Amino acid sequence: MNTNKLEIIESFIKKHHVLTIATSYNNTPWCASSFYAYSDKTFVIAGDKDTKHIKNGLQNNKVAGNIHLETKDIGKIEGLQFAGILKEADENEKKLYFETFPFSKALRPALWSIKVSCFKYTNNKLGFGKKIILEF
Repeated sequence: MNTNKLEIIESFIKKHHVLTIATSYNNTPWCASSFYAYSDKTFVIAGDKDTKHIKNGLQNNKVAGNIHLETKDIGKIEGLQFAGILKEADENEKKLYFETFPFSKALRPALWSIKVSCFKYTNNKLGFGKKIILEF
């Protein structure tokens, strides 16, 4: 794997804090936005077990998502798409989330991790339509 490419992608991830997660179950798609913590190709998000995206993800743990810069300037388009596996967060992942969002600890949210299997990063500042694709 090209470490430099992963560093470029992770630099983009660290500049943001909200992702959209896409799920599907019974041939019905759904998406939701969520704050995230990130480390080692893993996103950690909060979500009640009764939300549609978490219920879907527990039935079909193959999820996708994106993070993007909102702009109308084509030369500044920048965004990340990813795919991965959703599961309940382990203790280290929970610690990461609460370190990132300390205020959330009082809410005692259910936490989930998405272990990324693929990144597709687009950055038109690097050249129109420039994409970096990494699969793990």
